[in-house]
Amino acid sequence: MASDIQTLVANNKKARFDYEIVDTLEVGIALEGCEVKSVRAGKVSIKESYAKPTGSELWLVNCHIAEYTQASFDKADAMRQRKLLLHKKELNKWMAKCQVKGFTIVPLRMYITTKQLVKVEIGLAKSKKTHDKRAAVKERDASRDIARGLGARY
Repeated sequence: MASDIQTLVANNKKARFDYEIVDTLEVGIALEGCEVKSVRAGKVSIKESYAKPTGSELWLVNCHIAEYTQASFDKADAMRQRKLLLHKKELNKWMAKCQVKGFTIVPLRMYITTKQLVKVEIGLAKSKKTHDKRAAVKERDASRDIARGLGARY
């Protein structure tokens, strides 16, 4: 999956810090023509977005794709909900996982594949407690200090 990525458009670092990612899945996203051009230009933000099951579909909420400035008509709303495209079996599996208390579906990154398709990597996430976040920061700082120490020795 990772070798198929041509261009990384948006990365959600905050999701990996705020949540413990249990499972990931690559899905497509339904976009309009001018939105695709904005995505190619990199005018996307997925920091505060999440996926919401509605009926028998999965929708991406709060994803900001800026309006394409050269579009003459039919401009899409920048904050509209966008449908995520996945197979019915996967959809049923993920909707069942999402119903468990404490779990949510968050987008981890958006990218363009080598076949010029816009894809979103979503993750089944469980919220971290404050002390877990502090432990992650301590661990990151300790590994950084160790790396600095090893670099200074050689």
